[in-house]
This record gives sequence, C-alpha cells and structure tokens, in this order.
Amino acid sequence: MLYAPGVASRETATRHRTDSRTLFRRSRPRSGMRTLAFDGRTGAAGDMLLGALLAAGADRDALAPVEDALPVEYRVERVTKRGIAATSVDVLLVDDENDERDQPAEESADGSDDPVSLDKAGSHPHEHQHDHSHAHSHDEGHDHSHDHTHSHSDDGSHAHSHNHAHEHDHGPDGHTHAEGHGVTRTFPEVVDLVEGMGLPDAVTDRAVSAFRRLGEAEAAVHGTSLSETAFHEVGADDAVADVVGAALLVADLDPDRIVTTPVAAGGGEVSMAHGTYPVPAPAVTNIAAEADWTLRGGPVDRELLTPTGAAVLAEFAEGVDALPPMEVSASGYGAGSANLDDRPNVVRAVVGEATGGLVRDEIRVLETNLDDASPELLGSLQRSLTDAGARDVTVVPTTMKKARPGHLVKVIVKPEDVPAVARRLAEETGTLGVRETATGHRWVAERSFETATLDVGDEAYEVTVKVASDDAGTVYDVSAEFDEADAVAAETGLSVREVMRRAERQVREQD
Repeated sequence: MLYAPGVASRETATRHRTDSRTLFRRSRPRSGMRTLAFDGRTGAAGDMLLGALLAAGADRDALAPVEDALPVEYRVERVTKRGIAATSVDVLLVDDENDERDQPAEESADGSDDPVSLDKAGSHPHEHQHDHSHAHSHDEGHDHSHDHTHSHSDDGSHAHSHNHAHEHDHGPDGHTHAEGHGVTRTFPEVVDLVEGMGLPDAVTDRAVSAFRRLGEAEAAVHGTSLSETAFHEVGADDAVADVVGAALLVADLDPDRIVTTPVAAGGGEVSMAHGTYPVPAPAVTNIAAEADWTLRGGPVDRELLTPTGAAVLAEFAEGVDALPPMEVSASGYGAGSANLDDRPNVVRAVVGEATGGLVRDEIRVLETNLDDASPELLGSLQRSLTDAGARDVTVVPTTMKKARPGHLVKVIVKPEDVPAVARRLAEETGTLGVRETATGHRWVAERSFETATLDVGDEAYEVTVKVASDDAGTVYDVSAEFDEADAVAAETGLSVREVMRRAERQVREQD
C-alpha cells in the first residue's frame, strides 16, 4: 500500500508545494543561494512583472520564442513613475500594414521625460497609456468582450464587463495593443499552444501551471469545470505573452529561490455584469487562496493586483514578510500604466546572493496566566490556537498568588493574527486579560519539506521530512514527521525510530 501523509499543522501546510528554489537551476558555481525577490506593496500585473524582470537583468532576447510563435511583439521602454526610473512593457499585435515605427515620440503618461525605447528592433517610443491582461488602472478606450475583464481609468474608476464589443485601439506607432485581442482559447488549447513553442521543459511546465491556476480560479467563480471554461482575456495573445514571457525571463535570471513580500490588492469596488464586487476581484481571491504569499488590502482604493499578476506570483514565489538578507547584485522596477497620487505604481525585483543567516520573522507574543484550567483544556489549546493563527503555543507550570499552582500560556503569533488569536485564547480559557509583549521578531530557519519514499517488502511508503536551512540554502537539520513515521511503523512492523532514521537518511543523501 501507499501511505499518503496528511498536513500535520499550519507550519507544514506548504510541504506539498513545488519548491521554487530548485527551478531552472544551472550547473554553475555559486557562493550562496541566488535569490529573486519581488516587492508587492503596490500590487502586480503581468506586464509589470515582465518589466521588473527585465530591469533586474533578464535578457530581452529571451522573449524571442513568444514573438516567433504569436503575432505579437514586446515594446520595452524606460519611463518614470513618481521620480522612479522604471521599465514598461507593452504587448502589441504585429500589423505590417500599419508598421509606422518612425512616428515621433510622445510625452510619457506621468508627465516625465519622453520614454526611451529599449526595443531590440530599435523602434521609437510611444505614449504609455494602455493596460493588458487585467493590467493596472487606466482607460484607452477598450471595451472588452471577455469574462472577468477589467478596464480602469486614471480617475480611479473601474469597470468589469462581460461579453460586449471589443474596439480595436492603436498606439501612436500604428500597432494594435494586444490586450484581450486574438483568439479565445480553452485551457487545452492554451496548453497545446504553449507546448508547441519549443520551450525548455521547465518553462513549459511552469507556464502551463500558471494558466491552470487562472483557469481553475475563473471556473470556480462561474461554477464550471476547467475543461468547460473558455479562456477569454486570460487565453488571448497578450496574456499568453505575459505568462510565458515571465517564465522565460525567470529562467534567464536563473534563481535558486523566488520570494515576494505581501502583495497589495488595492481596495474599493469594481462593477461587473453580475453586480458590484469588492476588490480584490473574485478570481484574484481564488488564486491568492492557493498561493504561498500573503494578500493585503490597500494602500489605495483601486484595483492593484490582476489575475494574471496573481497567477504568475502564485506559481513562482513563496511568501516572506520582508526582503531577506542578501548581497544585492541587481534590482529594477516594472512600471504599471496608472499614476497613483502618492506613490510610484511599480513592482520592484531584487536579485542577490543570500548571506547565510537565519531569517528575521516579525512576531508578537501573547501571554495569560491561568489558575483554574483543567488538563483537558490545556491539552486542546495547541490545536485550537493554531487553527486561529498561532505559530507556537507553550504552557508553563507556575506558582500564582496565595501559592496556588497555575499555568502561563505563551503564544507566538504574526502581527496581523493578534486580534483573532487573543480572542480565541480568551474564549477557550475564560481569562480576563491577555498581555501582548514587546517582542518584535524572532530568527528562524528556512523550512522546506521533502518526501522520502521507503521501500519495505513489496510496498512503498511516504514520510514527509522537514528540512531546516539558513537563507543561503545550507542544510543543518532534517527531521521526519513523527505522526507519519508512526503510521508507517504500524503498517510495516518497523520501529518508529527506524522509520524516521531511514527517511532522514534518504533526504540527507539527496542533499
């Protein structure tokens, strides 16, 4: 039989996720773990991520397979967003009859100096006012004819529309912006298209997986299956260019690990054919639910995170609270097309080598003293408080007033989970007060989870092994999950200690 382990706790809930640190790894010597970190404080869209990756050092020529396979070209320019030099990327439909690349340059959308073209074709810059694949906040006159489509205006208004006419708009250079244009495809058709591009297997797999996230999110919104859901905007040429382009540029940067800080969704409301909905849009919420990173509201009342941007980040990045310690080798900004009132509308990408230390983790510590708690109650606190968001729970015997025996309950919790955990602690114990101490952070190991497959007789059994390492990837401890080892021991007749020893040895040898 095959033993399929379950999720043992909140801390181990991510063990079955693909470990992005092993992706696109080349056989070249490195002094530490090469890390690509995104800063998501103003959200993300597909075009913004492309711009950030290019600005951080990815090769523009890596995008050539997409331009060879689709009737599109990437227009790459330098722009300025609230004083920050950034890279903007437009996906344009190739139209030879309207190829007017000698048009004069226009002023950039945010009133900065003329954008500077970085195109490999050497074409002149154009005004940067459009949005593609659910991109950020402006209106260039597009009326979209696809499910869950977004158009945004610079005054902050939003319109989500379903199934209405699509007017083709052209940039000053005569090219049609590719947003939502092109063939409407089903998920199998998108898979066939991507697999037919002749990309490296790792790039193909990640691009298809990102589209699967998009498709499953849209299917959940509309109550259909993935196979029954026709991609509209997310299956159009520009969305394919965004997703596949991101996978190609990540492969070119060749990181061992990809992370993102909490990603801002924006706020306010959006109007759709089915009614008015709060930001983030339903598809974004569904994608974020399956992602490893944290979704946050704000910092402005407009939509900041698009489904395509969310799917790319969910596919590639694990969540961190802050940029990890690293020796920075490159950084850059990808520009969104909207102009926010008080901050630049950009995504930052930072590339560097991890420094080999533990990771700073922002926490709070909650405490309360109990003098009348039963053993059964104390035994259940670990599960109950963990369900509410606690990261660790400790119960310490102590002596209270009048020499009465009691217990000190200490709970480690993330700052955003303090209200919920404090309330649950009060409800479960009946305490009249919960203290929050001044502890600001802890230093923790990077944790990943490997599956060891043990052959016993004619059967194979799986045991999850927790791997602890510093932020440079140096492993210093492995530990098999006890409950899973116990279950395998019961099935095989081996001792629990022997099952754990075999599982841990297998993972150590793999490293």
